[in-house]
Amino acid sequence: MAISPHGGKLINRFSDDLSIHEIKNWNKILLNQVEVADLTMIAIGAYSPLEGFMVKDDYESVVSKMRLANGLPWTIPILLCVDREFSKSLSIGERVGLYQDFNGTQTLIGWLLVEDIFLPEPEREAAEVYRTTSNEHPGVMRVYQRKPVALGGEIHLLKVPEADTFLEYRLTPKETRQIFEERGWKRIAGFQTRNPIHRAHEYLQKCALEIVDGLLIHPLVGATKEGDIPADVRMRCYEELIRNYYPRDRVVLSVLDTAMRYAGPREAIFHALIRQNYGCTHFIVGRDHAGVGNYYGTYDAQRIFEEFCEGEIKIEPLPFEHAFYCRRCEGMATAKTCPHSDKEHIFLSGTKVRNMLKSGEPLPSEFTRTEVARILEQAMANMKE
Repeated sequence: MAISPHGGKLINRFSDDLSIHEIKNWNKILLNQVEVADLTMIAIGAYSPLEGFMVKDDYESVVSKMRLANGLPWTIPILLCVDREFSKSLSIGERVGLYQDFNGTQTLIGWLLVEDIFLPEPEREAAEVYRTTSNEHPGVMRVYQRKPVALGGEIHLLKVPEADTFLEYRLTPKETRQIFEERGWKRIAGFQTRNPIHRAHEYLQKCALEIVDGLLIHPLVGATKEGDIPADVRMRCYEELIRNYYPRDRVVLSVLDTAMRYAGPREAIFHALIRQNYGCTHFIVGRDHAGVGNYYGTYDAQRIFEEFCEGEIKIEPLPFEHAFYCRRCEGMATAKTCPHSDKEHIFLSGTKVRNMLKSGEPLPSEFTRTEVARILEQAMANMKE
């Protein structure tokens, strides 16, 4: 039997088309990239049980308690924010048109039923969710740059937002669940990444494949911070790896088009709940999941799962130690399996990959597969031209 979505029901917020007569007098909000992504994730059920942007009670409960107002675990605020002047023109109960700007054309893609108008608390949110108030943290900086007034209420998606990338990989939770059922998978491990898959990632994924039926490689392709490897480059790396080094009948590649928050432990829970909605029963949590800089402890993202009662989060975390290549072992290992000193270890990380690429250093085979190194090195060369 498939794992149930978070909250017990896979949300669907698609609506029939509305007539021009209905919308011509509505107020209008032009969404940014992050808001378009969040709107879509709500509508397709990826953010189940959310049915819209958060009202004040949910927002405050999530910030302070890591739960929605009804008690369900949830760790990241999902807000739609507008400026003060615009908010004064709105009233509770009205419908507001939600628009996307795609290649210079503004299109109505959905609407919001305004149920609440409130002022978030950016500094408190930063301190609680991100564990820092420093605007040098990319997630905190985005919170501080938001418009000041939040609109809460249920959403209705009239059409899937336009996109020109990764079209074949934009699977909905309903579609991935159907694929898993067709393949007879009962136990599915989800893997989140915003970096190219290097040898440490591959090691974790294949360890997981030893104990589950299938693997969902689910890279995040929404907004990331400056300096991260572009999504199109990363996708070519994933395709090459799966083609050459993975059993194709045991792997599904799909994209998650949502923004990276860099919220460390809280985002680990958020990512796990999303993958539960996509049908995963297990979620791989490695070193410093969703971290940035030195804001979080190495394994804080694993420990945070212990703060919830058994059964509250149905997806099971698969915690892994920091993996490395050991010259003496002549293979991948962790501190749990390797007896040799650090001098024999080649530690692998996305940050190290980026730094080597920027300096023009070749990526060794102990670090990443030759095919992946070739793609990354060529991409960096093209960016410098």
